[in-house]
Amino acid sequence: MSLDWTIDAEARLVVIVADGEVTRREMDALLDEIIAKEAMIYRKLFDGSRGDTSMTSEELLMLGVRFRAIHAQGRMGALAVVVPDHKAELVAQVLGMLAAADRPMRVFRGPALARRWLESLPG
Repeated sequence: MSLDWTIDAEARLVVIVADGEVTRREMDALLDEIIAKEAMIYRKLFDGSRGDTSMTSEELLMLGVRFRAIHAQGRMGALAVVVPDHKAELVAQVLGMLAAADRPMRVFRGPALARRWLESLPG
């Protein structure tokens, strides 16, 4: 599995690391678990610096529809996304879908700065 995550209820933090090819199935599994653990209000760190995807436009669109449906259900926690410059275009569509939620969101070039920013926010 190229997508690994931890959900820390005590810290109210979800850390997601992509390492390799991320599939729609993995993203759905991640969202299913976050929803099941009622962690949508937690702060989230998505480190996509070593990840990639070959999801089709249709898969990305369907993922976007799911994101928006989740956002409509209530408050979302802050989101820090780590992505290197050369992959910014790859994730631009997804970031646009995530930005629809009313929550703090920032993009970073490295996980240390992203984590520091998240830790400065209320849990």
